[in-house]
Amino acid sequence: MNDRNRIFTVRELNSAAKQLLENNLPLLWVRGEISNFICAASGHWYFSLKDEQAQVRCVMFRHKSQYLDWQPRNGAQVEVLALATLYEPRGDFQLTLEQMRPAGLGALYEAFERLKKKLEGEGLFEAVRKRPLPVFPKQVGIVTSSQAAALRDVLTTLAKRMPGMPVLLYATPVQGEGAAQKIAQAIRLASERAECDVLLVCRGGGSIEDLWAFNEEVVARAIAASHIPVVSGVGHETDFTIADFVADQRAATPTAAAQLAVPDRQELLLLLQRLAQRLQHAGLRRYERSTQQLDFLQRRLVHPAQRARQQLAHLAHLQQRMRNALGHGMQQRQWRWQTVQQRLQVARPEPARLELRQVELAQRLAEAMQRNVQRFDLRLRSLYQHLLHLDPQQVLARGYSLVRDEQGNIVSDSDQLVPGARLDITFAHGWARTELKEKGRTS
Repeated sequence: MNDRNRIFTVRELNSAAKQLLENNLPLLWVRGEISNFICAASGHWYFSLKDEQAQVRCVMFRHKSQYLDWQPRNGAQVEVLALATLYEPRGDFQLTLEQMRPAGLGALYEAFERLKKKLEGEGLFEAVRKRPLPVFPKQVGIVTSSQAAALRDVLTTLAKRMPGMPVLLYATPVQGEGAAQKIAQAIRLASERAECDVLLVCRGGGSIEDLWAFNEEVVARAIAASHIPVVSGVGHETDFTIADFVADQRAATPTAAAQLAVPDRQELLLLLQRLAQRLQHAGLRRYERSTQQLDFLQRRLVHPAQRARQQLAHLAHLQQRMRNALGHGMQQRQWRWQTVQQRLQVARPEPARLELRQVELAQRLAEAMQRNVQRFDLRLRSLYQHLLHLDPQQVLARGYSLVRDEQGNIVSDSDQLVPGARLDITFAHGWARTELKEKGRTS
């Protein structure tokens, strides 16, 4: 069926129109003036956004509106990030809001991010350049407006924490045309005079436009160049400014800045009390130890006469020990002398007895020598007879002879010889050389 001839119901028409809008128009920013603002009991916001020539209905549901830290009002110029859609039950064209901000804040946020990135690149936010705050400042300087509620809060906090603390006010506008230059001038003046030990740069809460003077580069440069440690206490806890990043310490509020600047007198008094108690206890323990040591020394201390008597008694005891030692030594030496004397008497020589002993030993020596000579003579005769039996000459004398060949080898077998061989024959008396004519073997 041709769509041109199709008949739509109202619901179908509104649904198709809604899809057409949502599919062809993405999330977009729209600027206009709020009118007919209504905050429903459910927490949803309903209003119209208009300019000189047109208006559009808007809705911002509770789960989105609860994150805004400011309350929209009729007549306010705003910028909204929204989705163009159609409310089907009534066929109303409307914007469903995701975000909303006061008009002009987009440019301010961009300027904020550009300056933050620039100063961060120069190292002005580095922790190494941050100076510690003095623990006990002698005088506190404040850079703020003399009419600001934040000044009263800071003075009240300083007076409560440290009564009598001298305070110098470097009054300057903190909002409006030229405020940034005047704030920077006040910071430079405080740094040049060097009248205080810590400088508080503070202001109460407000919109981003109200706090914008503390996002100017001139103020950031003045804080970075200050010779005095600077505490930034601008706005509320959720507010962050360029001054917070450059300052040596960032406080969530002006009151918190005052708390950072000076110690609490009550806490110091409590600390002093604890230290005094510790000192008292330490002194008491030292006194007790000294008393105990004194008693110990007193017990060791003796009257000179009594000490002399003790030393005399000790000397007498030593004398007695020396006498006993001398007597014992003499007795020991006497015993040793008697023992040596007895040994000498036993070992003392007697000439007559020694002479008889010598004669006896000489006689025994002569008899032993004579027996040995006889034994050796018999042994020698026996060996001589053995040698005679083994003497070759004796064998030759019995008719034997010794035959050698030309090389001098003894011939004991006829197989060693050949006919014509020359032989040397040794007899008991003399020798002969002969030539072999014939040989044979005995049976």
